Amino acid sequence: MNEEPIHGTTTTDADPAQVMSGPVSATATLDALTEFWSQRTLATANGTLIKVAKGAGSTEWHHHDDQDETFVLLEGALTVQLRTHDVELVPGDVFVVDRGVEHRPRTDSEARFIILGTTITSNAAGGKPEWSFTAAE
Repeated sequence: MNEEPIHGTTTTDADPAQVMSGPVSATATLDALTEFWSQRTLATANGTLIKVAKGAGSTEWHHHDDQDETFVLLEGALTVQLRTHDVELVPGDVFVVDRGVEHRPRTDSEARFIILGTTITSNAAGGKPEWSFTAAE
């Protein structure tokens, strides 16, 4: 899972090696993920990583000092717990957790989602958290 992401670009004179040659399948990438709460980068755009992940159960309470974290729910139901309240997401919903805000994503069954942020927050390349576990568990 440590393959290089496909890079997007907004300039016409970009290095051809950095220009996307075609679409990337979020579904196929999610199907290949073997650990819940572990992220896979699909592409980058303007410094933002476009990542996919799937979750079951919950992560630990955590926050990100250096970035906001945007969730775009694709399948299932996902609750983003904040210390003040819970935010329930259904497919098609978007929710942004501001930098520094303590949160914990939780789901009763498998959920699949896109995460937008400037760094990888949970996978083997970026320090996979203890709450990542294999999908077979």
